[in-house]
Amino acid sequence: MKKIFGRDLAIDIGTANTVFYRAHHGVVLNEPSVICINTDSGAVLSVGSDARSMVGRTPDNIVSIRPLKDGVVADFETAQKMLRMFMEQVGMRRLFSKPTVVVAVPPVVTSVEHRAIKDAAFAAGARKVYIMEEPMAAAIGAGLPVQEPMGSMIVDIGGGTTDVAVISLGGIVTSRSIRIGGDALDAAIVGYIKNEHSLLIGERTAEELKMAIGSAYKSHDDATARIRGRDLVTGLPKDLLVSAKEVHAAIEDSLIKIITAIKNTLEETPPDLVSDLSRNGIMLAGGGALLNGLTDRLRFETGMPVNVAEDPLYAVVNGAGKCVENIELLKKILLPEQK
Repeated sequence: MKKIFGRDLAIDIGTANTVFYRAHHGVVLNEPSVICINTDSGAVLSVGSDARSMVGRTPDNIVSIRPLKDGVVADFETAQKMLRMFMEQVGMRRLFSKPTVVVAVPPVVTSVEHRAIKDAAFAAGARKVYIMEEPMAAAIGAGLPVQEPMGSMIVDIGGGTTDVAVISLGGIVTSRSIRIGGDALDAAIVGYIKNEHSLLIGERTAEELKMAIGSAYKSHDDATARIRGRDLVTGLPKDLLVSAKEVHAAIEDSLIKIITAIKNTLEETPPDLVSDLSRNGIMLAGGGALLNGLTDRLRFETGMPVNVAEDPLYAVVNGAGKCVENIELLKKILLPEQK
């Protein structure tokens, strides 16, 4: 029987964005994982998009913090404040009872980090908190037959991590997680522009550059984009025309690490499941799945079919949301309680 009020939540607390899914309502919040705090008073000034707009534009006594690093809670206190404010935004205070919350986390998190994530959710107002692994959530959200006796492969490229997993019969057979994702690509672009052109740009500019002309394949076109930063020689503002080839060169090392993680996971997969994967292919999820040319690059590197989830940005939270709405499904894939 459905819960009419749909109070329960699924949360994908990402390094870049935090997404809330409310049972039987779908995605109700998608905000940058940023919180802006006055260091003099400790007061929270803003969270999400408002806080992100302040990054790099605040006086010394106001700081914009990203409480998650590489997919895990790096600053517990600010993560707790951010979660509480997001839960207020989706109307949790107006409900008579506290929600059950499912939080999707990368496989690389330790038992200590599990505890920190759970404590943050409890402190933010949850009644029960369950943890599930992001690759499983992404696979469910992408519509893969995770409970069937066949191999399914999911590659979830998020802001802080890339999670690769082979799933069969409701469990993860083999997986690999590396702390490289969209943020690493952005940082690589920042470093490349700094080293090659002595120009300092921000991460937001790098992200916009990646989205505009970035490609997983060495580009043969003449696409360019104009950016503005600070000249490290003169200290003055300066414009620069950047080519697609340069952006590719900047992110290539990170792409190779992602490809290597996929290949290593395939090497550890039982032969019968590899046979399934050769037919069913690889499913991509996460914001990184939208990188131009990535599907073609992975087809070339692995010789396997590669597809992108219908809703890659929300695959993780949609999968966790399905578990919130079906507690029996949740019990089968729930992570064991961390001691």
